[in-house]
Amino acid sequence: MTVITNIEDLRVLAQKRVPRMFYDYADSGSWTEGTYRANEADFQGIKLRQRVAINMEGRSTRTKMLGVDVAMPVAIAPTGLTGMQHADGEILAARAAEKFGIPFTLSTMSICSIEDIAAHTKAPFWFQLYVMRDRDFIERLIDRAKAANCGALVLTLDLQIIGQRHKDLKNGLSAPPKLTLANILNMMSKPRWCLGMLGTKHRQFGNIVGHVKGVENMGSLSEWTAKQFDPALSWSDVEWIKKRWGGKLILKGIQDVEDARLAVDSGADALIVSNHGGRQLDGAPSSISALPAIVEAVGHQIEVHMDGGIRSGQDVLKARALGAQGTYIGRSMLYGLGAMGEAGVTRALEIIHNELDLTMAFCGHTDINSVDKGILLPGTF
Repeated sequence: MTVITNIEDLRVLAQKRVPRMFYDYADSGSWTEGTYRANEADFQGIKLRQRVAINMEGRSTRTKMLGVDVAMPVAIAPTGLTGMQHADGEILAARAAEKFGIPFTLSTMSICSIEDIAAHTKAPFWFQLYVMRDRDFIERLIDRAKAANCGALVLTLDLQIIGQRHKDLKNGLSAPPKLTLANILNMMSKPRWCLGMLGTKHRQFGNIVGHVKGVENMGSLSEWTAKQFDPALSWSDVEWIKKRWGGKLILKGIQDVEDARLAVDSGADALIVSNHGGRQLDGAPSSISALPAIVEAVGHQIEVHMDGGIRSGQDVLKARALGAQGTYIGRSMLYGLGAMGEAGVTRALEIIHNELDLTMAFCGHTDINSVDKGILLPGTF
């Protein structure tokens, strides 16, 4: 068996094992994919200061995210169609996150439902909410998240309209998926994936099908979702959702200092510097390049997190050094899931933790909570 040493190994294995339309859904950006690539590439330009002759014993990556004790400053990002990368994907990822000691965030557009995750985990997970035109549905979703004892609501602000992703159009990805001859032949070449899907009952959008009037199957779902993302989303909606939820609120999709200040004014508990993984506005800055200005502007008023482009523990350390209290991994988790199921997600977390721990030590620190810009080479960030 291939020895898995980094996230790229998991990506290569996932590409072999996951049907093309679902792998491409996870591993793609909008239009030219410039922002998608920049998210990852811009980390490489940030250089680290190596220190020597410093006691490296007794290291700890433990910290807090939104008041929650975490094994490292990493959470699982909300990703749509996770259960199409591997059967029962959201359940497996949530279990891996719980065992490792980090938060798991479930997407509105997940295959497994809020109730499915609650039934298979004990630790409170976080729930990501998209704002739909159907406010009754939003109210019911929030109530379901409360009933499942979700620890935080992650409100995504950057998907009022959907960016064009060329690969999804070419592959015929839709809900339900278009079973073209090419896609059927490709699926037939992935027996491990097919057997998994045959053995699970989770094949539809679990948070939606059966919970919306008139949406009882995947066919009616496609018509509903095409009309539902709300382009009129405003800060007054954020205020309404905050009151309706009543718990910890995280705003995801902040890229601009002005919006960061509005996020503070909204009373949110945290914000996530994010460009939706380069899947929305192509040409937007990478998350890591947008992070410092936002931290400088509002970091003393609100907890700042970031996602986008994290493929290693070194990326986590650099984000932490630039002021992010926590980070999120989406694709790194999906690669592990598609490659090896729950064991693959666990392996991805082990890889990132090990890289974070060793790099922190090389930079002269033994506690993640003492890391700051001092570990970075001036002029490279």
